[in-house]
Amino acid sequence: INELIQKRQLLEAFASVRYLEDETIAERDAEKYKDNPQEFVRKCKDVDLLYNSITNMIQSIVVGTLEHPTVEDTMLTSLVSLIAHEEAAHPNAHNAAGPGSDLLGTPRKWREEWREAINESARKRVQVIPMASKKEESSWLDLHLGFLQKQLSKDLLKIKLSVKKCYPEEYQVCDMYLEAFHKAIGSHLQDLSQRPLEFNELYTLLNWVANTYRSEHFLGHPDLKPEVKTENLSLLLTPADWDKLKNNYITSAKGKIKSYFGNILRLEVTEKWEKEVHPEVKENLYHSSLSFDIQTIIGEHMKISGEISRSLGTKMLELCLTELHEFIPRFGEEFVAWSTAQDSPIFPPYFAAYINSFHELVSGLQTVFKVNTEELQKILAALTRNFTNIFLNKLRTKTQPRLKKILTKDWILATERPDSLASVVSQFSKHLQHMRDPLGQELLRDVHKYVVREYIIQVIKPRRKMNGEKRQQVSEKMNWEARILNNMLIDQGSDSDWLLPAIYHIANIIGEKKKDKIKEYVKDLCQDYPDIR
Repeated sequence: INELIQKRQLLEAFASVRYLEDETIAERDAEKYKDNPQEFVRKCKDVDLLYNSITNMIQSIVVGTLEHPTVEDTMLTSLVSLIAHEEAAHPNAHNAAGPGSDLLGTPRKWREEWREAINESARKRVQVIPMASKKEESSWLDLHLGFLQKQLSKDLLKIKLSVKKCYPEEYQVCDMYLEAFHKAIGSHLQDLSQRPLEFNELYTLLNWVANTYRSEHFLGHPDLKPEVKTENLSLLLTPADWDKLKNNYITSAKGKIKSYFGNILRLEVTEKWEKEVHPEVKENLYHSSLSFDIQTIIGEHMKISGEISRSLGTKMLELCLTELHEFIPRFGEEFVAWSTAQDSPIFPPYFAAYINSFHELVSGLQTVFKVNTEELQKILAALTRNFTNIFLNKLRTKTQPRLKKILTKDWILATERPDSLASVVSQFSKHLQHMRDPLGQELLRDVHKYVVREYIIQVIKPRRKMNGEKRQQVSEKMNWEARILNNMLIDQGSDSDWLLPAIYHIANIIGEKKKDKIKEYVKDLCQDYPDIR
């Protein structure tokens, strides 16, 4: 009988074992072993061992079905017959042997053994899928899941085309194999998820489960339909494991997003500030890629996370905004430190470019990502004030030496065109026309007002008396210098027309000899500027 089993002649082997079993039962019932119970035990054990050998061979055949290049149709067909013969021979499941009794005549449950063999086959097929180490291949998980997908797709197609036809419909072979593979893959992925995975690996695993597993790239492939049905499959991972995987992903993403934002800052420092690369002008506004880069990072990570689940996309957006709220002040500190450490001509244009970019960032987050930017706007407002103060301080530092020369002997005697003050002011003011309104216009007004005010402060300081000729000379020069300053600022976009007469009025007063005329000029000055006392 053992030889028949080894040759896989299982129907013949079963018939022989069944004969031996029936014979032993008949002898037991005839009380043949009353005086020799050991002989009965031995024969019972022989029957049981032979049945177990057949069971093992059934398992071996089923497990080997997918391992061999071709399907042995005859073998599988005879296997079905064998199971049917055994179920007919042992019809009463309730006759299963109890503790201490013999197993003669009890059902051998070979259909259950067949199902378990399918499960074992699926486990083995999953376990042998190649998997490189992280040291050998950085994309090890991506490659492994690709191999898994490819191999099991072949297996399922083989089951559909070659294995299914060997079994009766009642066996639901495709469903059995699909469920077995589903459990095996789920168990395997659960093991993988326990590893210390990095951000990209966590994304690969989440995305594969959410978007690849049931898609037309794997279980939903047209070639597998209609036999392979995914509708009734349970979750591949338990809700607890799935949530843990998503939480690990978000935790890991925190460092990733911080790193990406850090790279933006590093490139601004090394490729723009240190190399003094002038910002581009687009639609007459200074342009910085800052807003675009930030929104791209947020958009890409929100998109790939949202494709896994909507809630994960929302969590990723929240994380990005939290990191952004930390990054913007850090960015501001670096820009302030750099601008304070050096007197670079590209500070004013980058100041304007970043203010423009801040506006684009808030607008983009509101319209594209539909987020509340109240907190971010507070951070950006504080940063804008800080940058503006530095801008104005640099302007004061540059203009004060020029302003202090007004009405000095050298200033009066100089014959060249008095545009040195205007030239210094223009190093700052000319960039404001490329800053988005209203801030650009407001700041240009402040610059215009500052220059006129400081100019007048220098003029009205107590000085030594000047004779009439020198007063006339001073008046003409003041008018000339004021004209150059005002024309330049108006050309650059200043709308502070009300400031234009101020220096002219005072220049006229200084240059006039007649008291009544001086009174008229003073009256004109007071009419234009009622707050003068």
